[in-house]
Amino acid sequence: MIKSHPLKGPNRLKLGVFSANADGGLAITDVPERWAAGWQDNLTAAQIADRAGLEFFLPIARWRGFGGKNRVREWSFETFTWAAALAAATEKIGLFMTVHVPLVHPLYAAKSLATVDHVSQGRAGLNIVCGWNPKEFGMFGVPLVEKGYDQAAEWLEIVEKVYACDEPIDYIGAYYTLKDAVSRPASLQMPRPVTMNAAFGGPGRDFAAASCDYLFTTFTEIADAGKHVADIRERAEKKGRDVGVYTVCHVVCRQTQQEAEEYYTRYAVTMADHAAVDQHMAGKKEFSQSHDRDAYERYRQRFAGGAGSYPLVGTPEKIAEEMIAISAQGYAGIALSFVNYTQELPYFCDRVIPLLKKEGLRVE
Repeated sequence: MIKSHPLKGPNRLKLGVFSANADGGLAITDVPERWAAGWQDNLTAAQIADRAGLEFFLPIARWRGFGGKNRVREWSFETFTWAAALAAATEKIGLFMTVHVPLVHPLYAAKSLATVDHVSQGRAGLNIVCGWNPKEFGMFGVPLVEKGYDQAAEWLEIVEKVYACDEPIDYIGAYYTLKDAVSRPASLQMPRPVTMNAAFGGPGRDFAAASCDYLFTTFTEIADAGKHVADIRERAEKKGRDVGVYTVCHVVCRQTQQEAEEYYTRYAVTMADHAAVDQHMAGKKEFSQSHDRDAYERYRQRFAGGAGSYPLVGTPEKIAEEMIAISAQGYAGIALSFVNYTQELPYFCDRVIPLLKKEGLRVE
């Protein structure tokens, strides 16, 4: 019998590592310590997080980058094979895959996802995204789908059906037609591994409310963050479901506040890869619904620092205080990014996690 997935564990505030599979992580910077995202880098970071008791390791799905000096995020590991390899080299942490629904057939995804779930003994998870970047989809000759989340709902339904049926099935939908479809083995987790969706707009939130276990969203300021949780909970309640709400933060944790703020300025302002920041922000603003509209004008540093996510910058005590405040707004977990995961994650785990335990947000 498999153990419960890490995201279903006892800690009130779940923690994970985000975007380590891609060069730079979430930072768009030219500092020499910029994350290279080599395989050994990823393996080391995953094992650090696993030993520290973090609940999940979450990749982005990227097929082309955002240009600039470093061709930001052009280098990234494909997430199904990446997760399978990490699953064999870790013990407790949840390993997620991120999939662009229009680019990956649901039968292929079902087989790959089940493989990772077996390798990890029930620690697999799936981050379902529909895509927003037309240049990226153009590489495949695939247009952006106008009602992408309608396709996602059908896609996920197929995955669950082929896991549940002992005999081959036929399926006729608006997006997929299957004949005698089968996928064995099924995942260990049933009706399928845990799922999440990262969405800010209404259609994505409605999809998560109806079909996913968790939803990731962003916020501009902690004081206003609770409104997103309330919105998602209301949508989920209408479907008779309970959906956990998570967010994303980029971290600069140092011994002093001055040291942290000076480094944040160095990597996200002075040495930002400005051409890549411009391209990333322009694309997100035009095609994605991932942020408050005013965030693009007000917080350029946040996009260089961590793709527009909320910054946790300061001493361990300051960062713990803000994480406690985020939890108080109703968030069940936070995905974290760093300029260099292997250099910075150990200090964060050693200094911040004990403070969260002291406040009762983490017991393991």
